[in-house]
Amino acid sequence: MELNPPVPIHGIDLQMLLRLGVAALLGPLLGLDREMRGHAAGLRTHGLICVSAAAMTVSVIALYLQFDHGPGSRMDPLRIFEATGSFVGILGAALVVFARGRLHNLTTAAHLWLTAVIGVACGAGQWPLVAICVVVSFLMLTVLHFVEGDWSRDRRIEDDCDGGKP
Repeated sequence: MELNPPVPIHGIDLQMLLRLGVAALLGPLLGLDREMRGHAAGLRTHGLICVSAAAMTVSVIALYLQFDHGPGSRMDPLRIFEATGSFVGILGAALVVFARGRLHNLTTAAHLWLTAVIGVACGAGQWPLVAICVVVSFLMLTVLHFVEGDWSRDRRIEDDCDGGKP
């Protein structure tokens, strides 16, 4: 079996540390809202998914650049997105539950997917995409929570199931 040449430990460079370090900081930050609200996937889950996606992306890019790209080459870095999507989809499906007429953890599952995409972008060094996604994520989770207020459809369903009791 032929393997790619190993990368020596001194191969750790500033770009790799930056990409994985940003993912390690942003992942838990993205999970802060879920943690504060007591949801199943919080700081650690978001952090691990973001760093995992970033590490997977860095690895795939490095492997792609190592191999010959001549005719008939089967190296396809887009498969990283397929693998990430499948894994986060399974994890998200396990989080979502329907109880007492209400969906639970749907936002957390969707947020895990965004966290994985941000991790992939960190691994690829796509800093403008990372910045925009983090800001959008923060605004959607924190600001929209307050905007929803009493008129949220989820709260109306819950009130109907409880017979209108507070």
